[in-house]
Amino acid sequence: MSDAEHKSAFFRQSGWLMIANLVTGALMWGVHVVTGKTLTEAEYGTVVKMFAVTILIPVIPLQSVFARETAAAMALGQTQSLAGLIRKSMAGIFAIWLAALVVMLWFQPTILTEWKVADPAALWLLAVVVLGMMWFPLFFGALQGSQNFLWLGGSMMVNGTARLLFTCLAVFLVVKSAAGVMAAVTASVVITLTLSMWQSRALWTGPSAPFRWRELLPKMIPALMGFTACQFIFSADTIYVGVFFSAEETGFYAAAGTLSRALIWLVLPLATVMFPKLVQSAARSEKSNLLGLTLLSTLALAIVGAVGLVVFGPLAIKLVYKPSYLAVVTDILPWYAGAMIPLSVANVLVNNLLAKSDMRVVPWLAALAVGYGIAINLWHPSLKAVLQMLGGVTMMLFLICAVFTWALPRRDNTPSTPAMGGV
Repeated sequence: MSDAEHKSAFFRQSGWLMIANLVTGALMWGVHVVTGKTLTEAEYGTVVKMFAVTILIPVIPLQSVFARETAAAMALGQTQSLAGLIRKSMAGIFAIWLAALVVMLWFQPTILTEWKVADPAALWLLAVVVLGMMWFPLFFGALQGSQNFLWLGGSMMVNGTARLLFTCLAVFLVVKSAAGVMAAVTASVVITLTLSMWQSRALWTGPSAPFRWRELLPKMIPALMGFTACQFIFSADTIYVGVFFSAEETGFYAAAGTLSRALIWLVLPLATVMFPKLVQSAARSEKSNLLGLTLLSTLALAIVGAVGLVVFGPLAIKLVYKPSYLAVVTDILPWYAGAMIPLSVANVLVNNLLAKSDMRVVPWLAALAVGYGIAINLWHPSLKAVLQMLGGVTMMLFLICAVFTWALPRRDNTPSTPAMGGV
């Protein structure tokens, strides 16, 4: 393909995923609209906390790791090793989930009290959702790594459609409670998981070849740590707000977060498409100019989106939420939107560094995430203060990634391939 054809394919694939993300985001937002309008503030706060738990599952980090291994395996012709990796990872995740389920049941009374959950069924359904979402990355990653963006986007939209549809059925026809919403989420997760497994079946159902875990894990774990640190910075604030603030304040914060995080989902497709292409280029020792194109596009979209959110966000709040939400959400929305701009750009740089196996940045990302967790745990005087801290941390994240991208680029000319490249 010529350079023009590569760019055309990149924007076409990114455009499709952008549409899928926007549609999925609108559908997911519809879930908040329905639940925010029909549930009590306390029940809605419970739903938000449960959703926040699912956000903390390292879905995107794991998806990125498996996309990385899929792209490398396809570039180097090692798809049988990939099949074995996916199947054994699926079994391993189930074992970890089973152990976590035992712990959850042991501490169930404490969890129900601390989270102010009225119906234990909501917690049990959350456990099922967590298992499905822990399996998501294996198959979404396989679709992304094989550059099957059509069905990657399709699976995302099916998830959003099913979640909104079943939520409406639950709260209007069955019961207006957090447990009813979690039942709807469980059904959507099962449907989406089944679809993604079917569309990626060629990569994990065939013959498998043995692979060496001792060689694989030292290459996968640092990448997973790097992506997880970014995921924590992106999502941990909602968990902390749910713990340290009232149910009503958590609902206000979630409303602002739902709108602001849409900026990330708007620009994320650019990095999603870029990532497997850079992995394959690294595996084949080829050069690529995708970083600059992705970076400029992401920055432009993030700035325009943030300005639009500040200007039109109050109108969206009036249309979607109860009148009690307007004053608080309008006050904190600019801070939330501003924090998402450096986070969006940093996401591109992290994907670029880890696609090229430049793991020097990982300890710095981990240290920043740990420091952020400690700081927000100790200091959270107001919702606005939480967001001001988030903005400072996302700016630090961008600066760290910028240093390793441009000020301290890796000097080693030996190609460093993802883990599949060494199997």
